[in-house]
Amino acid sequence: RDRVRGRCVRGALPVPPASLPLELPNVESYKPAGTGESPLKNAEEWMEIWYHFETGAYVPATQEKPDGDRWVRASRETNTMPQWAGSCWYYLRYMDPSNSEALASPEALEYWKAPDMYIGGAEHAVLHLLYARFWHKVLYDEGIVSTKEPFPKLFHQGMLLGEDGQKMSKSRGNVINPSVIIDRYGADTLRLYLMFLGPLEAMKPWSSNGIEGVFRFLKKVWRELVAEDGGVNPKIQDGLEDSKETEKAINEAIKKVTEDTENIRLNTAISAMMIFANHLQNSEAISLSVAKRFIQLLAPYAPHIAEELWKRLGENESITLAPWPAVDESKLVSDEARIVFQVNGKMRGQTMVPKSATEDEVMELARQEPRVQAQIEGKTVRKIIFVPGKILNIVAN
Repeated sequence: RDRVRGRCVRGALPVPPASLPLELPNVESYKPAGTGESPLKNAEEWMEIWYHFETGAYVPATQEKPDGDRWVRASRETNTMPQWAGSCWYYLRYMDPSNSEALASPEALEYWKAPDMYIGGAEHAVLHLLYARFWHKVLYDEGIVSTKEPFPKLFHQGMLLGEDGQKMSKSRGNVINPSVIIDRYGADTLRLYLMFLGPLEAMKPWSSNGIEGVFRFLKKVWRELVAEDGGVNPKIQDGLEDSKETEKAINEAIKKVTEDTENIRLNTAISAMMIFANHLQNSEAISLSVAKRFIQLLAPYAPHIAEELWKRLGENESITLAPWPAVDESKLVSDEARIVFQVNGKMRGQTMVPKSATEDEVMELARQEPRVQAQIEGKTVRKIIFVPGKILNIVAN
């Protein structure tokens, strides 16, 4: 109380270092106070106190004021971590979570270093990213961290809209409950579908119909690798020498999925796996090695089904411990080319031919194509335009 003017004066008093750490009270409920204040506001005997501003000692305000002029009536401030201070450095604490002496040891910080990439929505640019960068630079100036920037690379993911094309919100009633989707289709399907919707940075509307296609893809993969009795599908044969087409298909998938995953083009990586799944479905037999490499590509995208398939294919350790499959560039080279047959500039057929095929050899194949025969029968061939490895155009009248 201001003795001169006879009025109460409010001020902020820090807790003395000797009284730290301040222990929070045990409470029965963590529900909000209902006044917009912290749930701690409900712990009145801890909140409202007589406080000794020199020693930090305190007693509940429900008791009589202790003797001495250093005791003041006080109400604790519960908003002690402004601007999400705790969430601004959590990525550093993860590196050394049990350290009771420091935020993280220099050895742990040097070993783990900064996260390789920060992925978040545009709203995180203010709600987290800006503050994390601010606090990181403070820690750098204090010599606690050795890097000037917290995140070397930033990627903003697009917003997921409701089926009505509007931003998902409870007020609009267009929110999708993930638990309902998981109960019906499984977590892998939901995970895969969200990545398959489109480019990660794009704004995308949810489609309940679209998730069915992803679900069918996972069922196809299971069906092609697992027999009805739960064992390995007989078409998966250990030690089989795969055809050139299968070797080319799996290496194309490895190359595409690897590059697209590294560049966060998740939807096209999934497309590449779907293409290989079609090849798997159309093949009479493939080797166990090819089947395992395909499952390794699927694992980061659909980890649960991939782990189960990995075990059913005879592996004991987790698929996460297996090295990522390497692409064999030599398998991507083909000695065949697709030739398009044209008559008077219009496509009438196509076929695969050796790259060394001559014009006469390709012309003979064209004559055997029924749709070409129908267009040149009774006509005179005036000219043949041959582009090796691409087209054979017959000009006839």
